[in-house]
Amino acid sequence: MYQPYPTSGQSPAPQRPPIPNSVQTAVRLMYAGATLSLIELVVGLATIGSLKSAIITAGNKAGKHYTATQIHSLEVTSVALGVIVGLIAIGLWLWMARAAAGGHNYARIVGTVLFGLNTLSLLANLARPHVGLSLVFTLLVWLVGLGAVIMLWRRESGEYFSPRVQ
Repeated sequence: MYQPYPTSGQSPAPQRPPIPNSVQTAVRLMYAGATLSLIELVVGLATIGSLKSAIITAGNKAGKHYTATQIHSLEVTSVALGVIVGLIAIGLWLWMARAAAGGHNYARIVGTVLFGLNTLSLLANLARPHVGLSLVFTLLVWLVGLGAVIMLWRRESGEYFSPRVQ
């Protein structure tokens, strides 16, 4: 029989406890958020035709009469920003899901900050011209984010995110 090779005297790294149900639920909600964000992006692109009338209606309510060039510029800007923000949102959902599943405490903090920013974005979306269906997806994404944040901060999630002392 061989003797085990001597180590440097360091004990093995402490094991992380198993992932609690609340964190598993939060991770699932985050993947659902990414999926809903993708659907929201596709719906937004599919409803580009109604964006022009929404811009004209909003302009008329504000007493502004846009030229055709101004309307086109607003449409292009709105679509470009929508695509960029949509892709970033999907990436953030996926990043936070992986970080939470890995037990990284920053996932709870950053996820909460991103949810706060999403809340501000929701309020801003309510104040600008929008297409009804896209607003429904915006609300659904916000609700999913709320659920994920609640699950991440539940008492049983705390130990999973605690730093391991070696």
